[in-house]
Parts: sequence; C-alpha cells; structure tokens
Amino acid sequence: MLSIEGAYPALITPFTKDDKVDVEGLRRLVEYTVEGGVAGIVPCGTTGESATLSREEHKRVVDVVVDCSKVPVIAGTGSNNTREAVEFTKHAEDAGVDGCLLITPYYNKPNVSGLKEHFKRIGDSVELPLILYNIASRTGLNMTADTMVELASEVDNIKGVKEASGDLKQVGAVIKLANDRDLDFTVVAGDDFLTLPIMSLGGTGVISVAANVAPKPMSDMVAAMSKGEVGKAREIHIKLFPLFEAMFLETNPIPVKKAAELMGLVSGDVRLPLGALSAANEEKLRRVLEGLGMVE
Repeated sequence: MLSIEGAYPALITPFTKDDKVDVEGLRRLVEYTVEGGVAGIVPCGTTGESATLSREEHKRVVDVVVDCSKVPVIAGTGSNNTREAVEFTKHAEDAGVDGCLLITPYYNKPNVSGLKEHFKRIGDSVELPLILYNIASRTGLNMTADTMVELASEVDNIKGVKEASGDLKQVGAVIKLANDRDLDFTVVAGDDFLTLPIMSLGGTGVISVAANVAPKPMSDMVAAMSKGEVGKAREIHIKLFPLFEAMFLETNPIPVKKAAELMGLVSGDVRLPLGALSAANEEKLRRVLEGLGMVE
C-alpha cells in the first residue's frame, strides 16, 4: 500500500520549441529529482500544465514517468469531466502508477451530492489508492473537511488529500475528523510555504513546486520535520523562503519552469494561454537562484 510521506515534486512538463512534450527532458527531470531524494513523483498535476495536455500527451507523460522513475508515482488524473477522470485513472492503473491525485472538479462548481458521486465513480473504477486535491484558488470550490472525511469513509481507496486551501483551521479539522473515525487517511501540504505548519498538525509531507528545482533541501526539510528535528526543518524553510516566494512571482508553473531552464535542466517554455516570465521577474528569480547557489 502506498505510504504518502516525504517530498513529492509536482512535476513540470517540459516542452520542445515546437510545443511538443519533451520526453528526454522529462526523463532528466525525473532522474534529477530522484537523485535529490524525493519520496515520489507527481506528474500531470497543475504544475504539469495538465489543463493544456491532450489526452494522448497526458497518458504519454504518465507512461514515461512510470517507466523511468525509481520511486513511487502518483499521477494526476483528475478532471472536471467525470468520464475523462475515470479514463485517465484507469490508464494510470494500467501503466503501473502507485496512486492517483484527483483535483476537485473545476468550472462546473458541483453541489455536494455531485462532488461525492464524482469521486465515488472514479474510486469504483480502479483499485488504486486515490488522493483528493483541494485547491479552491484554481477550482472555485473548497471541499470541506466533513466532505473529505465522508468520502474517505465511503470509498475504500480514498486514502488522503493534498490540502492547498491555505486554511490551517480546515487542515486541522480534516486530521481530527479522520483520527476520530480511525480512518487510514493522510494529509499532505499542497503549498511549500505551509509544509511545516501542516506537518506540525499531523501532515506527512508535501506535493511541492519547489522540489522540481530544489529536491534535496525540500526532502531534507520534510525528513527533519518527520523526525521531530523542528529547528533543523525551520532553518531549511527560512533558507528556502525566497525560493518559495519566487515560485509565485507569476502564475505557477511559469517561474519554476524558467528556474529549471536557468539551471540547465530543461526548456522553460510554457504552453498558451500561459506566457513567458517577464524580464523583470526573471531577473528577480535569477538573483534568488544565485543566492541559493543554484546557478552561477
């Protein structure tokens, strides 16, 4: 059974200059982050620009990452179309992933009954562990603690949530309710800034933007927190804080892809409707990377 502990990069999807998925670049990224000590890889999430990947590209990215990763893979397979989410999740299971990450349906703004049925349909279609993904800033819909725990009680393979609501009160409520019901349900941070406070409440790690370019310090920070070495974890957090800020100079994943390019990992090209990082913000990003010794 998948144990969701540690730092997992929300993997960027590199593109070639002619706007195709850069398969070799994708393999390099997986190798780089695995060598940095990450606990697992999460392709095809928000940071992976899943919204603009075709069905074929989405499946190809999952196939490539599974093929080359030496650590568990949790594939983003969510959609605002339940049938499509089922299709992606079934494909991921066939591809050999260790679990799937399911974003709350965006744009549709489903009511609670529709939301629960959406996740039940997906859960019934596979035997994989499923991780909910709650990020109201992207979807326009916050999934409440009660709804998450009810789903985990009713759908056996829902095993956790990536919590990116930014609401620590809600995070605490999810953890308490799950504990009260003795559920096998894990909470991981969906925001680098909040990794330490969420872990202090009982969370077990983070699905991270920064881990794309700083996998070792992110892994070290989470490991220290897991061991109760709070001072060490805090020291790493403070050191990485400028990077956390730089990752959101503009819409994610624009800055992190540019950081990967400046570090010589892959091209920083993003897919429309996202545009290139502004020159002013690129300079700010470069200064942060230089300060951390990530570029010369």
